[in-house]
Amino acid sequence: MCLRQIFLTIFISTLFKTCHCIDTRVDPLVDTNVGLIRGMKAEDGGYAMFLGIPYGKVDKNNPFGPSLPQENFEEIFEAYDDSAICPQIEEFNETITGTLDCLHLNIYVPDVASTKSPVPVLVWIYGGAFQTGFGGRFLYGPKYFVRHDIILVTVNYRVGPYGFMCLNDSKVPGNQGFKDQLLALRWIKDNIDSFGGNSNKITLFGESAGGVAIDYHLFSKQEKLFNNLIIQSGTSLLPSLIGEPEAARTLNLASILGFETINLNEALSFLGKQSTNSVIDAMRQVPRYLPCVENDFNNVEKFISDYPLNLDIPKAKDVPILIGHTDDERLLLHVNKNPEYYEHLNIFHEKLFNAFNFNSSQLADAVKNFRHFYIGDEEITEQEKFSIIDFDSDFTYVHPTQRSIKQYMENNAGDIYYYMFSYNGGRNFVKKRHNVTIGGAAHADEIGYLFDISYMKDEPSHEDQLIIDRMTTLWANFVKYSNPTPQISDLLPVDWKPVENNLLHYLEIDSELTLKKRPFNKRMAFWDLFYRHNYKLQKGYRNRDKW
Repeated sequence: MCLRQIFLTIFISTLFKTCHCIDTRVDPLVDTNVGLIRGMKAEDGGYAMFLGIPYGKVDKNNPFGPSLPQENFEEIFEAYDDSAICPQIEEFNETITGTLDCLHLNIYVPDVASTKSPVPVLVWIYGGAFQTGFGGRFLYGPKYFVRHDIILVTVNYRVGPYGFMCLNDSKVPGNQGFKDQLLALRWIKDNIDSFGGNSNKITLFGESAGGVAIDYHLFSKQEKLFNNLIIQSGTSLLPSLIGEPEAARTLNLASILGFETINLNEALSFLGKQSTNSVIDAMRQVPRYLPCVENDFNNVEKFISDYPLNLDIPKAKDVPILIGHTDDERLLLHVNKNPEYYEHLNIFHEKLFNAFNFNSSQLADAVKNFRHFYIGDEEITEQEKFSIIDFDSDFTYVHPTQRSIKQYMENNAGDIYYYMFSYNGGRNFVKKRHNVTIGGAAHADEIGYLFDISYMKDEPSHEDQLIIDRMTTLWANFVKYSNPTPQISDLLPVDWKPVENNLLHYLEIDSELTLKKRPFNKRMAFWDLFYRHNYKLQKGYRNRDKW
């Protein structure tokens, strides 16, 4: 750094720390606890963008292990680039991409924010089944949220083998992607004040795997780095999304790349020297890596200590939660299929086998009961596809969401606001991509009404814009007031009541906003009875009576 730059840095730093006479808006040059960061003014609204700020780094000697905090910046960090993506097969073109220099976050600051008048903060954790995802503006444009005078932060974290390899080994204990998020949340807590954010008013939100991640942050024994939670289409109780440490998959991964060994350390050393593209390509041939229950190791931070169905949640006390799902979560999985797909679909057996420790007789009875309930005496054919979608949606998302709500209430959470998104419009994220026009709202469809997605270039229709305005106002109100409808208005004409002990209020978000009670009540009553009878047979249950 030249002498002129040194003097400039000292001058700016001193100015930021000593001048309290003017309540200035946050400038694109911000002095943080980790150094000076320069952003840029947005062209599509009154806000500043700080892009690609590194909050952590991957250990080059242990790329599958926990990340390390980013060192302080010696010079001004130019926060202009949000293109980093962690190693993965990206979902749009299915190309292998990414680098381990990806642990970045993006901060979008409305002009009204200042260090003297800080605004609430909303932190986005993306979904992608723990295999894909990134936090950049290609998908998660900020302008719909920052216009509500809140700061939006989007976070990159590792996925696939680099994020979720789980071994009975202190070097790779598991859940590294969650620990990346934890590192980012600590960075945000320590530094967001410098951007005009209120570090005591942080809401986490995410969808699908992002929602699951947020739920695990609630369960973890780490410090509480949030005040509110928004959980969309995914909780820790989703079936078959957590396992135990195991080495066979990693040994197999090394074998696919040409290295045969039964020694785990040798396999890890070999894999750590391979290109990320090679490792990700080889992942096509092995089961995906997912979150796990970690073993104990000295001086190693542990994130998941047990299956969530066995745990209390002391951190949930008094935490307001906004949670929900779409009305046709599994639509995309079962529509537009040829007749042969349905002939070979053994979905009742497969789902129940993977989630429960049934003996053969118990499994056969359960399969028979679910078949009769959802499709009667019919064979699984294309004519039954919407009944199959109902079963899969209920099993995978709807009933787990309701079980999570029950669990939060048992642990004295704050107000819980339950929603169902059923709007079918021009910005339904997944249906539009896959050119599906039938049915309701599919999994992740609501994302198009929360974020300014770059490739949706057409101006929203009047109806779609109304959904955008309503949803982002509801979400922003929750961030600000812990209540999505603090007052009735023409835009929000409904008082969204939280869940009560015996009243499962929910807001249906469609062309109109409608407050209702207990969605899919007959189907959910069937699932309630099933789980009461079979709770202890769930995989992961550890002899704890909950029902």
